[in-house]
Amino acid sequence: MPASFDFPVLAEYIRFLPETILILFGTLLMVLEGVAGEGHRRNSHMVALVGIFAAFAAACYASLDPGPAFNNFLLVDGFGSFFRVLVLSAGVLAVMCSPAYLQREGADSGEYYALMLYSMVGQCILATANELIVVFIGLEISSIATYVLAGYLRDDKRNNESAMKYFLLGSFATAFLLYGVAWVYGVTGSTNLDGIRKAVQSGGASQEVVAFSAALMMVGFAFKVSAAPFQAWTPDVYQGAPAPVTAFMSAGPKAAAFAVFIRVFMTAFASLSDRWEPILWILALATMTIGNFAAVVQTNIKRMLAYSSIAHAGYVLVAIVAHSETGTAAAMFYLAGYVFMNLGAFAIVIHFGRQGERYLQVNDLSGLGQRQPMAAAIFTVFLLSLIGVPLTSGFFGKFYIFKAAIDSHLYWLAVLGLLNSAVAAYYYLRVIVVMYFHEPGRGSEDMMELSPGVRWAALVSAVMVIVMGVAPSWVLRTATASAAFSR
Repeated sequence: MPASFDFPVLAEYIRFLPETILILFGTLLMVLEGVAGEGHRRNSHMVALVGIFAAFAAACYASLDPGPAFNNFLLVDGFGSFFRVLVLSAGVLAVMCSPAYLQREGADSGEYYALMLYSMVGQCILATANELIVVFIGLEISSIATYVLAGYLRDDKRNNESAMKYFLLGSFATAFLLYGVAWVYGVTGSTNLDGIRKAVQSGGASQEVVAFSAALMMVGFAFKVSAAPFQAWTPDVYQGAPAPVTAFMSAGPKAAAFAVFIRVFMTAFASLSDRWEPILWILALATMTIGNFAAVVQTNIKRMLAYSSIAHAGYVLVAIVAHSETGTAAAMFYLAGYVFMNLGAFAIVIHFGRQGERYLQVNDLSGLGQRQPMAAAIFTVFLLSLIGVPLTSGFFGKFYIFKAAIDSHLYWLAVLGLLNSAVAAYYYLRVIVVMYFHEPGRGSEDMMELSPGVRWAALVSAVMVIVMGVAPSWVLRTATASAAFSR
C-alpha cells in the first residue's frame, strides 16, 4: 500500500485526484486559449489527452486503497473505479476522433476539449457518488458541459436545435430527480445511500413515500440513459449534434448514468425491489422494442445509431431488473463493450460524413468496401458486435445479460430480448450489404483516407471489441469483483 495512504486526509484527496486533474487541465486549456495563438489550437487535443491519461493513472492509483472520501460523500470502490476507467477511456477515444472533424469544420479550439474534460469530471463524480446531493452535482456538471458541446457549432441550425432540445428536456428530467431527492430526505432524514437503506429497512420511513420518491428519481435516470418512454430526445439530439460529440454522449455520459442508476437502486432502494422491478421490467422491454423497431426504418446513419443506442439501454436494463450480483456484473461488462463498439462505429461515421456531415445516409456508404476496404472492415466489426455475433464483445455482453435474467427467473424478458436482437440484426446487416454489395454512390470521388486520430480510435476500439469477444474473462472477473457492493 502506498505510504501516502497512512494519512487519512491525504488519502481522501488522492481518491478525488482524477477529478482534480481533469479540472486543472480543463482550466489550463481555457487559459491557453486566451493567451496562445493558432499553434495552441492545433495542439489542444494533445493537452487534453495528457490530462485524461494522467487522470486514468490517478484512478488506478486511487483504486489501490478503496474507501470513502469527504465525510462519505464519495465512495471509491471497485465499482466506482471500473466506471471511472470506462468513462476516461471513452473520453480518450472521443478526443482522438475530434481534431480532424473540428479542423474540417473550421471550429478547432481549446474550449471544446475543456468542455469534454469538465463533462468527464461530472461522470467520474457520478461513478463514485455515495450521496444523492453529490449525484445531483455530478449530473449537472456532466450535463451542462454536454449541453454546450451539443450546440458547439453555433452557426449550424442543427446544432442549435440539438442543444436546445437537450437542455430543455434535460432540465425537466433533472427537476424530477431533484424532487425525488427532496422527498427522500424529507421521509428518511438522510441523503446518504446507506442511510436511506437503513431508514427503509428499519421501518422508520413510509415505504409508500420512499417508493414514490424512487419513482421520481427513476424518471431522471431513465432520461439520462435514453430509456422509454423518456427517449424521444435521443434521435434528434444525436443527429443534430457534431458527430464527435454524439460519439461522446452515446458512451461516457450513458455509462456514468447507468453507474449511478445501479448504485442508487441496488443500495438505497434495494429493499423496495419488489416495487421497482416490475416497472423496470416494462421499461426494459419497451426500450428494446421501441429502439429496434424505430431503427429499422431509419435512412440516416446517426439517427439509426441513436435508436440503436436506445435499444442497447434496454438490454442493460434487463441486467438491472435481474437485481443480482451477476446482473450487475453483466451490465458492467456490457457497458464496457458498448463504449468501444459504439465509439468505434461513430469514428467511422465521422470519417465518411465529411464536411458539413453531407454523406450520412445509408446509401452514401454504397461501395465503401471497394473504395476503402480498411474502413469498411473495421465498421463491419462494430456492426457485428452491435448485433451480438460470436467472437465480439457484443455477443458475450448479451449472453451474460440474458443469463442473469434467466438465473433470476425472468424467462419471458430474456426471450423477448432475444427476439429484439433478431430484429436488430436486420438494420445492421443492411448497412453491411450496402457497403459490400452496392456500387459506389454519390460522394465517392472525394473520400479521403482515415485521419490519424480517427484511424487510431477505430483500431483501438476494434481490438478491444475482438479481445473482449475472444477472451472476455479478464473484464468479467473485474466486473464481478466490483459488483460486490450490491450484496
